Amino acid sequence: MQPIKPNFFIPFVQYTEGVALPERFTFPFNYTPHPLSLLAAKELQDYIQSQEEWSHNFGLDGNGGGLGKMFGVLVVQNVHQELGYLAAFSGKLADSNHHTRFVPPVFDVFEPNGAFRNGEGEINQINQQIEDLENAEALRQLKAQLHAATAQSQHEVLTQKGIIIKAKAHRDNQRQQAREILMAAELETLETTLNNQSSNLYYQLKDLSRAWQRRLADIQAQLDVLLEPINALKETRKQKSGALQQVIFDNYTFLNQAGETKSLGGIFCNDIQPPAGAGECAAPKLLQCAFLHDLKPIAMAEFWWGQSPSSEIRKHGMFYPACKSKCEPILGHMLSGMLIDDNPVYIAPIVDFYIEIVYEDEYLLIVNKPAELLSVPGKKVDDSVYSRIKSQYPLATRPMIVHRLDMSTSGLLLIAKTKEVHQQLQNQFLKKTVKKRYAAVLDGFVEQDEGTITLPLRVDLDNRPHQLVCYEHGKYAHTAWKVVKIIDNQTHIHFFPITGRTHQLRVHAAHPLGLNMPIVGDELYGTRADRLYLHAESIEFDHPISLKRVHIEIPAAF
Repeated sequence: MQPIKPNFFIPFVQYTEGVALPERFTFPFNYTPHPLSLLAAKELQDYIQSQEEWSHNFGLDGNGGGLGKMFGVLVVQNVHQELGYLAAFSGKLADSNHHTRFVPPVFDVFEPNGAFRNGEGEINQINQQIEDLENAEALRQLKAQLHAATAQSQHEVLTQKGIIIKAKAHRDNQRQQAREILMAAELETLETTLNNQSSNLYYQLKDLSRAWQRRLADIQAQLDVLLEPINALKETRKQKSGALQQVIFDNYTFLNQAGETKSLGGIFCNDIQPPAGAGECAAPKLLQCAFLHDLKPIAMAEFWWGQSPSSEIRKHGMFYPACKSKCEPILGHMLSGMLIDDNPVYIAPIVDFYIEIVYEDEYLLIVNKPAELLSVPGKKVDDSVYSRIKSQYPLATRPMIVHRLDMSTSGLLLIAKTKEVHQQLQNQFLKKTVKKRYAAVLDGFVEQDEGTITLPLRVDLDNRPHQLVCYEHGKYAHTAWKVVKIIDNQTHIHFFPITGRTHQLRVHAAHPLGLNMPIVGDELYGTRADRLYLHAESIEFDHPISLKRVHIEIPAAF
């Protein structure tokens, strides 16, 4: 008797015979979707648009509002070698964790009568008790009384201090005049009188301060009596919240292919607070469901559907890697023991890079960095412009590299042969006297001829090395741009960076508040192509020795 297929195992609608299965499972943090993943994603997108079971505002109607969501597909094989796929969404969809066709959450914190719901109910009751006590009239009156008394005490003490200052000035004046007309014995008597006056005023200030301290302490004592049960309830709430959080950490357990389970707390080593929403992304849901139902994972992909968030860049219908801060530790356990694709970043290049030197004298040189070569060594890849130039110029003193280009960006890179020249050139960058021009190709039609973009940027702490637009903590970033030409609905453009933030041009191009068009080949903020179509083609600076203006230009190969 064949087992009943769960309703979340979705057979392909389209014919898949003849499509070769991948030899290894998808590396979830840097991948090109497999043809089967593309097919599964297309079928899921068709379903999202046609289904009538639930309603979610993805912000695609052009009327404003709404927000997109990340969806995932996992191509699987069942025990009968039949191909199909699982579908999932990150977080909740239409205010629910459960929908037909989508796999369930790993742990449903909103399950009725579940441990989380019951604990949450207790905490809500405590919150209500705290709110009732904090809104009591007696507490309100005592707080107002303490506030008024504190203000009055400060006023009277300051007034008394003002009297003391004025009296001191008056006494100093008396002393000055007396020295001119009084004899020594008379001066001594006057000094004693003035000192007594000073002491009396300071004693009055002390008495006033002590009286107010006693009065304020009395009001505070009355207030503490009313605050004691509130503070006790808050401590109880804190303990219950911690216990409830531990329920999540203990019950959020994840499987791997070998059937081994690990809790959320165990995955994050119990001494590290798991990020909010850890385990609620599409990828862990998909793999958990596959392992629970003896389905073999074949390939996986995640895509964004709908309006982009205001900070990070998410393009409708485009594929994205799993997030690192939440998913990397979890997937590290879930994928253990499986054959996984290598991270493309750490795969050695097939061809040897040629670094063209376009300018050189005894103090500095300028090279034309090829795309996909690092400017400086990375954590796991040593090959870089720096390492090659260092071996070629063994007498040059570090740090040599004056500025950097992204690994995928080609173009002009300025290198100093001595520390002194390096410092002088970096000072020019800091003073913004270095002029640079980048050539790029954007995936779309830019209607204006030129403009500027000022979107503040910071690193996405949950998904490095991506950058976010952040008006609260972001650093000022300024880019000028000018359209060169438009060919086949692609805009050839010049960028003139005024500041030099990480991924500045890439984010300013792709973000909805920027040009809203990713650079062609930008796998972080757009869609992967044969390369990133971004090239540093011009640099202009003052030579640190001759002080003459140097202008070097190398047109983009594209």
